[in-house]
Amino acid sequence: MRAQTRRPVVGIIGNSHLINDRYLVHGAGQTNSQAIAEVAGCLPLIVPTDPALADLPDLMATCDGFLFTGGRPNVHPSEYGEEETPAHGSFDRGRDGVALALVRACVERGQPIMGICRGFQEVNVAMGGTLHPEIRDLPGRMNHRMPPDGTPEEIFALRHLVSFTQGGVFHRLMGAPAVMTNTLHGQGIARAGARVVIDGFAPDGTPEAIYIKDAPGFTLSVQWHPEWNAAQDPVSKALFTGFGDALRAWHAAA
Repeated sequence: MRAQTRRPVVGIIGNSHLINDRYLVHGAGQTNSQAIAEVAGCLPLIVPTDPALADLPDLMATCDGFLFTGGRPNVHPSEYGEEETPAHGSFDRGRDGVALALVRACVERGQPIMGICRGFQEVNVAMGGTLHPEIRDLPGRMNHRMPPDGTPEEIFALRHLVSFTQGGVFHRLMGAPAVMTNTLHGQGIARAGARVVIDGFAPDGTPEAIYIKDAPGFTLSVQWHPEWNAAQDPVSKALFTGFGDALRAWHAAA
């Protein structure tokens, strides 16, 4: 055991971006860092999503846990045994190369992780699951994509209920059987991976909340974007507070 002399460090898994059509950068939304610092009470650290730059053992030794964020690029379908089509959208193969192996390693070690939107989908794929390329094309499903126009407040507005398993992990964490969430995704879980427990659904049956069965650490992931307004929204606050508590427990025991 060691005395806790610093806040737990959270590696934020973001995306590659091209600025001014010229400069390649690794980055993540400011709201992710704010949620980690202000609600989870941890130190945010953006991780370069390139396997040549991010050695997994070093990452896991440096960070107490990881936040797998959302982003425009999707997990490449070859990662779950399917062919690429235009419906699968754009990709970030560097992120695939870092994130999927990192999810599996953290799950087995018990190191806390949380997935948001694409990160939620990454957790499922890392555990052997598959994805639908376009949820809105499925019979009976609503359009879960973000509105094409509007202010950030309008884009991230609460749009549908998510209902949890009665007495399940999310029900206990939230203190409610159902909550209102935003929705800004095109893809979604088709087949749940091994040990992936779907613990919450949208009204149209789309999986929205998962965790890994029998994992020794925190593995809760959601399809919506709780990083938006995390300090004020009670649903987001509960999720990031629970993540922070798990990170402090890991850090104290390391």
